Amino acid sequence: MAATRLPGLLLALCASSVAASDWPVYGGDAGGRHYSALDQINRDNVAQLEVAWVFRSGDSASFGDEAMAQTSTQSTPILLPEAAGASLVYCTPFNRVIALDPGSGEQRWDFDPQINRGGDRPFRCRGVSYAEDPAVTAGAHCRHRLFLATHDRQLWALDAGDGKPCAGFGDKGRVALYGSSGQPPGEVSNASAPVVANGVVVTGSTVIDFTRATTPRGVVQAFASHSGAPLWQFDPLAGHPDSGSANVWAPMSVDAAHGLVYLPTSAPSPDYYGVARPGDNLYANSVVALDLASGARRWHFQHVRHDLWDYDTPAQPILFDWQRDGVRVPALAQLTKQGFVFVLNRLTGESLWEITGQPVPPSQIPGEVTALTQPKPIAPPPLVDGFLMPNDAWGLTPVDRAHCRRQLEALHNLGLFTPISETLTLMYPGSLGGANWGGGALLADRGVLLVNVNNVAFTGRLLPAAENAAERELPAAGKRFRVTMAGTPWAVEMESLQSFLGLPCNPPPWGKLLAVDLYGGRILWETALGSVHEMGPVKAPFHIEWGTPNLGGGVATAGGLFFIGATMDRQFRAFDTDSGATLWRHTLPVDATATPMTYSYRGRQYLVINAGGHHMFNRGSGDYLYAFGLPQ
Repeated sequence: MAATRLPGLLLALCASSVAASDWPVYGGDAGGRHYSALDQINRDNVAQLEVAWVFRSGDSASFGDEAMAQTSTQSTPILLPEAAGASLVYCTPFNRVIALDPGSGEQRWDFDPQINRGGDRPFRCRGVSYAEDPAVTAGAHCRHRLFLATHDRQLWALDAGDGKPCAGFGDKGRVALYGSSGQPPGEVSNASAPVVANGVVVTGSTVIDFTRATTPRGVVQAFASHSGAPLWQFDPLAGHPDSGSANVWAPMSVDAAHGLVYLPTSAPSPDYYGVARPGDNLYANSVVALDLASGARRWHFQHVRHDLWDYDTPAQPILFDWQRDGVRVPALAQLTKQGFVFVLNRLTGESLWEITGQPVPPSQIPGEVTALTQPKPIAPPPLVDGFLMPNDAWGLTPVDRAHCRRQLEALHNLGLFTPISETLTLMYPGSLGGANWGGGALLADRGVLLVNVNNVAFTGRLLPAAENAAERELPAAGKRFRVTMAGTPWAVEMESLQSFLGLPCNPPPWGKLLAVDLYGGRILWETALGSVHEMGPVKAPFHIEWGTPNLGGGVATAGGLFFIGATMDRQFRAFDTDSGATLWRHTLPVDATATPMTYSYRGRQYLVINAGGHHMFNRGSGDYLYAFGLPQ
């Protein structure tokens, strides 16, 4: 497919050959810090950023509007090292893998696994993984290889130089991930990139977890990265035969030096009714550290016990070194949907901030036994204030504000962790979060975490099971929806809490960007993320910075900048990491619900973001990959 080249390209191509500055892993490094030491683009010159090139994958033309409406464009490219060809590589929602020239955006090769598109899962692919295989002769095919986990549950190994399958891996380059579980394609899928280290490649899965009581198991699988031979499996819900899920759909992290892989596990099934799964439901809603070589559990930390709110562990664990009073501790920061940041010793799982027990109201549903308390760190403070009372109702006018107040007065609302029941219940934060899969970005050694969160209240209630209940994923825009929990007496109905004008009833901003001091346990600043000027029935000709629901993450740089799309306004923004001030923005053709990355190639720093929209936003789709740079 074609790349659009713009002024300045010729100079870039003629520049003296300088080694590419690699971004070889989905999150920038294996610990998901989303940070780059590059500073050619900085606070002083970011306003001069211009489009360097645009590449279109061709998915829109090949698959058509109907198929594209079921996609979420979420891929973050990686830049391969010089020895592997120095290509910029990413995947499309249909799992096509494309390699580009990093300076021009010209396509070098592509690989189409021709996935089985059956089932009800939307199509998405967050990235591919790279590893060098020392068991292969230098210069031989598949010495440098890419790993791709597909929608139809195939794990592929490809040569990084030409995109052709590695013949010695599995069955002619692929391993069937669904073989051991017996689940056909469509029941379970894959979105996040596998992780690979020390000769082991590990992959999780995504599961439709609303629809029935016992969903597919969230089994994590590991294979030899050279041969594809199975090494181990880990079922987070072993011992819970009447449940399922607890799958790992968010990106994983690896500490290769200590031989550990970190799993962010999701909620057990069904999400909102736990009578058939009594107890805490280990190891759901947890960070689980496994021995990379054997799969043995080393430690776990459960941040939600007996989940009744769909509070999956939504984001990649962020690995860093905690520093206090001259002491350095190998640490891990875990963001959650409920708006907490847990900071743990990544070798032991011990919390580096004191954990308190927040009391949980009892359930009104017969047979349901909630956990007595839920873990809450004393620091940092919650990123979302889940306390919303009638007097907090928001509106543009006294009339719609009064409408919101009346709705709040009628809700069952005992604060965070109020169990859902037949009485309409406040769900705040809702299952969108708080934080979601975009995660956060950690500034070098400063211990400052930049993270985008959602801040929209929902309502939910249980209804007697209905045969005709529609089955849909939670929409970010907040329309009413109902899903079955087949095998239980209930269906669940949810909706965003909004006035008759269609505006949320909780005060803005409805999307936020925050800077969190992990060492000091405090929030340094916060600002609205997103403009609502395109969200109403009539588009406004100017930005209204009240924040929007957001999906995707950001990247921080040594230039003092944080770059992020993620919002429902087609904007790609740069923020000052010290103050939160907006320093630059660019309007894209469609929403960019992906995490950007940055790299240096032949002396020029590039900033790249995937713009294709998200099916839950229902705001249009596309197949654009944008690269930005300073004028040449």
